[in-house]
Amino acid sequence: MLFHRAADLVRSLVEARDARELGRIQRRLQSADLLIVDELGFVPFDRTGGELLFHLLAERYEKRSVLLTSNLAFAEWVKVFAGDEKLTTALLDRLAHHATVIATKGKSYRMRKRTTDEKPSQTNPLTLPKPGRRS
Repeated sequence: MLFHRAADLVRSLVEARDARELGRIQRRLQSADLLIVDELGFVPFDRTGGELLFHLLAERYEKRSVLLTSNLAFAEWVKVFAGDEKLTTALLDRLAHHATVIATKGKSYRMRKRTTDEKPSQTNPLTLPKPGRRS
């Protein structure tokens, strides 16, 4: 199993390509039984990065498992892949073919956890104290 944030993974792929080591990193990524790509959509990719990620995921299609997390609806993914509708559609086609899609709504796990752990006397850790007052 391998875990990567999407932006870090794409940056690694681009750097490996520039260093002429793309084959080595692709073999390592292809050999993992499960590749987890987290936060797809937080940072959009340029065309090269999007194409490299597409080729990685397309190569894994029907061979190895992929788990993707994103805060975007599928219709918004084209923004992540530099506006390339054909590439985005082709990727979604492969990803959705055997996929189980889990959509969540409501407060994030972190926000719910913070709310349940917080005691009434605690101050909000996201709020800075007012000048001249100690917390």
